[in-house]
Amino acid sequence: MIKLNLPVLFAQKGIRVADADRMSKLGRSTLYRMYNNEVTRIDFESLNKLCKLLDCTPGDIIIYEKDDENE
Repeated sequence: MIKLNLPVLFAQKGIRVADADRMSKLGRSTLYRMYNNEVTRIDFESLNKLCKLLDCTPGDIIIYEKDDENE
């Protein structure tokens, strides 16, 4: 399963979703959905804004976790 690592990255940087909304202009509802891994896709513009905000690479934001064999 592919997930967004935003909770960890936000915690490391001391950023709240409300702060990220103000700084990135992505929109609070979009950021909450991304933060809670409720998105099914992410566009390059949004990914670029997150990379700038968090001073990281796409590989830091997008992580892969093996699916449970029983799912």
